[in-house]
Amino acid sequence: MNIRRTTKAARGAVAMASAVGLALVVAGCGGGEGGAKATDGKKPPAGHSAAPKESGPGTPAADSDQVVGEMKGPDGIVITLHSVARDTGGFVTVNGTVTNRGTRVFNAVNWRSNETELKSRSSISGATLVDKAGKKRYLVLRDTNGECLCTTALNALMPGSSRPIFAQFPAPPAKVTEVDFQLPTMPPASVQITD
Repeated sequence: MNIRRTTKAARGAVAMASAVGLALVVAGCGGGEGGAKATDGKKPPAGHSAAPKESGPGTPAADSDQVVGEMKGPDGIVITLHSVARDTGGFVTVNGTVTNRGTRVFNAVNWRSNETELKSRSSISGATLVDKAGKKRYLVLRDTNGECLCTTALNALMPGSSRPIFAQFPAPPAKVTEVDFQLPTMPPASVQITD
């Protein structure tokens, strides 16, 4: 019985060492022909983005140099919108950056929705997309656990600091290309939806 346990433990150790070794070999083979490595100082070709086109919740994939809209609120808070993209899954994702240009620490408690079921206290769940022509307001989507499909835990943003933000909404009809992005305490920003 003792020998059997020792043999199983030895097999497990060998399997773990093999897996780690394989992972190191695969990681060392990255880059391939024609692909610029991150450490060689070369820039990707023009029009090529290093970030994926689509990403899951919590991982905005916007070009932070692109600006499609800007909102300036009280206490030096500025939201720069980088993209408002219609995704194939039937929703629109807004990506941006919030910057604290003020002198006080910023917490996003006023940006959350008034829903009592919502778990995150500091999020941008109160954001909306407004189709003025169609007279419709789209709220941030929620998951089955009661969390918004948006940036959460947005608290203690120090003066001079920035943080990426995102929010996902149901997609308006395909003919709707212009909407207002709104957040409580901030002026709305008219933005174009891209496909």
